[in-house]
Amino acid sequence: MNTKYVVIIQCDIAHRRCSGFACTNAFYNKDEVFKDYDGTTRYISFTCGGCCGKGVASKLEHFSKKVYKKNNISKDEVVVHLASCVVTDNHHYDRCPHADYIKSLVIKKGYKNVVEGSYISGNAKIKREEGIYNCYE
Repeated sequence: MNTKYVVIIQCDIAHRRCSGFACTNAFYNKDEVFKDYDGTTRYISFTCGGCCGKGVASKLEHFSKKVYKKNNISKDEVVVHLASCVVTDNHHYDRCPHADYIKSLVIKKGYKNVVEGSYISGNAKIKREEGIYNCYE
């Protein structure tokens, strides 16, 4: 698949204290989970819309209409990442209790390419290994 756009969905609560810099930086540096995207792949991030994440449906609908109309990019050419602040135990909070629901909304909106995770800090990796943070894999 030729990925033309990466969408990162961040936790609305975590986003109140996190700029999203680490995820954005990881994308542009092609770190870990982003390593297979080429230099022409575009990037956008937005929040889930707040608990319970239901707002992600309308945000994805708006995005899909715009990206198709303006750039002729279909949903099959988009990969949606549920940010690490949503799907893992991390510095901000534990895993979102609505993560599976949010993922189901993404799939229901027609996005088949869904990845759980974005940036994971070295410190968070150590804390998972030490059992301080839960591991959901």
